[in-house]
Amino acid sequence: MATGSTGATETTTTTTESLGTVTDFTPGQTIVLKTEAGEPVHYKFSKTVTYQTADGRVIEPSKIRKDSKVRVHYMKSGDDMLVDKVIVTDRD
Repeated sequence: MATGSTGATETTTTTTESLGTVTDFTPGQTIVLKTEAGEPVHYKFSKTVTYQTADGRVIEPSKIRKDSKVRVHYMKSGDDMLVDKVIVTDRD
């Protein structure tokens, strides 16, 4: 079996979750989380994003606020981290 370039762009996709506190949020565009490491982490949104509560209920993006504790589910695509799910882990 030959291994080599097919001329296609190779993309490695890894799905990961991260916990943090929202420091900046623009629905449909970006979210910035302060994580336990202390450094703010910037994420972009994929084409479709699901927003939900810890028990799985779908919510509107307007429910996400600065200082909300959230878990983001994202895929690394090149240098970008593309979020497809935001889960609010704290209660209002």
